Amino acid sequence: IFFSFPSSSDAICNFVICNDSSLRSQPIIFNPDFFVEKLRHEKPEVFTELVVSNITRLIDLPGAELAQLMGEEDPKLPGANNTASGFFRSLMSLKRKEKGVVFGSPLTEEGIAQVSQLIEYLHKNLRAEGLFRVPGNSIRQQILKDALNSGTDIDLDSGDFHSNDVATLLKMFLGELPEPLLTHKHFHAHLKIADLMLFDEKGNKTSTPDKERQIEALQLLFLILPAPNRSLLKLLLDLLYQTAKKQDKNKMSAHNLALMFAPHILWPRNVTANDLQENITKLNNGVTFMIKHSQKLFKAPAYIRECARLHYLGSRAHTSKDDLDLLTSPGSKEMQPLKSQKRSRLDTCRQEETQQRTEEALKELFRHVHNMPDSAKKKKLIRQFNKHPAALTPGSDVPASPAPRRTRSRSFSGLIKRKVLGTPVILERKSRDTTPEPERVSKENIHLLQKCGSPAHMSQVKLKSLEGRKEESCRRTRAHLLSKDSSSL
Repeated sequence: IFFSFPSSSDAICNFVICNDSSLRSQPIIFNPDFFVEKLRHEKPEVFTELVVSNITRLIDLPGAELAQLMGEEDPKLPGANNTASGFFRSLMSLKRKEKGVVFGSPLTEEGIAQVSQLIEYLHKNLRAEGLFRVPGNSIRQQILKDALNSGTDIDLDSGDFHSNDVATLLKMFLGELPEPLLTHKHFHAHLKIADLMLFDEKGNKTSTPDKERQIEALQLLFLILPAPNRSLLKLLLDLLYQTAKKQDKNKMSAHNLALMFAPHILWPRNVTANDLQENITKLNNGVTFMIKHSQKLFKAPAYIRECARLHYLGSRAHTSKDDLDLLTSPGSKEMQPLKSQKRSRLDTCRQEETQQRTEEALKELFRHVHNMPDSAKKKKLIRQFNKHPAALTPGSDVPASPAPRRTRSRSFSGLIKRKVLGTPVILERKSRDTTPEPERVSKENIHLLQKCGSPAHMSQVKLKSLEGRKEESCRRTRAHLLSKDSSSL
């Protein structure tokens, strides 16, 4: 059984319940950004600080722009002091005064649910030529707009509406939002991301965009978007990505689509093209880049995932990618033996503490038995305690038991002494116990041992004595034979 739980921040946690015993060992399927989303919802301040610290590592944001990104100051947008285009800005603001339930209102989950019907329909009709560029019928668009504002169920597949009607209405919805989909606070950050370029061998900035850093910066920036904005942005960029993939049919490339949507999702409200001037190209190219790489932009960077995971499962949370790089440095490997030694010391201390508590409990029990009236039961219990001398308290009036065996010290200092001095003492004790007792020998044997010095020398002496005895017996035999011969003569 497969479950999927969508949340307001587009975080999806999936898991599998399987009754098949052969598949129970398979890992649980879950959203890799689970801890990221958990940290975002439960501790938004910690999450924002974590993300912004890494954004400032990639792009240079002066104090005022950083304060605007954090929401500490009101965004200072281009064209605010330009009176030449004031008439056009006031005209645009008047057009947005009439607010409906969906159109012209701040972005809500209800509004996203209504607009998602338009996006779902357009996914089925991406082959229409000039999609998002060719305007639809204004009467049909007004009927559709009123139906969305009133919450009426709409059957877009009935054939009453054209794909161009739906596409134009989607742009209208985005254009009537009180602020762009990417928010005013993020405007300056997107301009800085567009300026991220590669460097040559001499360290000079080139005109080639640094795509990897741009993707990483957008991933971080999208993480701190409001949840409704991030959800709708993901739906929209995915639609534009699929539209650009069919540009051979609809004639709408990623750049053409960016020209249609940049004013609605990135340009500040109540500004004109004259207010933006040279930034228009950056903004259009930025939206083009988002469309082309939309499948990578809504995944949290690996180090953000690890920081969020460590925040909940680890002993401490790291604040940047550089901190995580330190974990994989050679110095961190040298710290592993120290950590294992500290862990073993803690385990030893815990064992000693448990042993000490046990001994204290035994002593308390023995005092209680000693204060009992004299009886056979008391004598039996005392005999039992005599088998465990460590339970006796110092200075007790109990008759001394047979010389108790000295118990090993269980204190931490005793542990250190055993570690430092225990090995030679034990070896000496073993050698003393295993050395056989010398046999009693006579004075002659002692003199012989001192003279010979070794068993090998003793064997040589025995051989010489045997040879001498043999020669003496031969000499006596010859003398005896000679005497017999002389007597016979």
